Amino acid sequence: MQEHKRSGFTLMELLVVITVILILVTTAVPFYKKQVMLAHETAALRSIQTVQVSEAQYMADFGEFASNLKQLGPVQTGSAGPEAADLIPQNLAEGRDHGYEFALAGRTLGYRINAEPEGFNSSGRYTYYSDESLAIRRNSTPDPATAASPLLK
Repeated sequence: MQEHKRSGFTLMELLVVITVILILVTTAVPFYKKQVMLAHETAALRSIQTVQVSEAQYMADFGEFASNLKQLGPVQTGSAGPEAADLIPQNLAEGRDHGYEFALAGRTLGYRINAEPEGFNSSGRYTYYSDESLAIRRNSTPDPATAASPLLK
């Protein structure tokens, strides 16, 4: 009798391997998404801090706070001035950065900055608010954070 040497995998072995892979993927994907959201939130906080520092510089240079992000943004032509102070990168001046949307509004003797995730619970879990006080506040609902929102510690 001649024995045949077995090569390859049986159907059962392949099913077991596929099942193990699926189990690993279903546990890894939520962890990965959470880490991406955390990275977006950290980047949003850093962008708010960048705006805060840029607002202080703008005040020192021009005697007032900027009333929109474009005033802090890069110069398109010519040299830096009150309409484009070249203090923040282009993407932030356009109001988007790392999965968050930013809005800057001037007010009497101050400013306020809001950051909201592009997709709540997909690009971020919090909305943020800050103003000339430099305190950062956050809200854990899709509603925009305000001056009355809990202080970020």
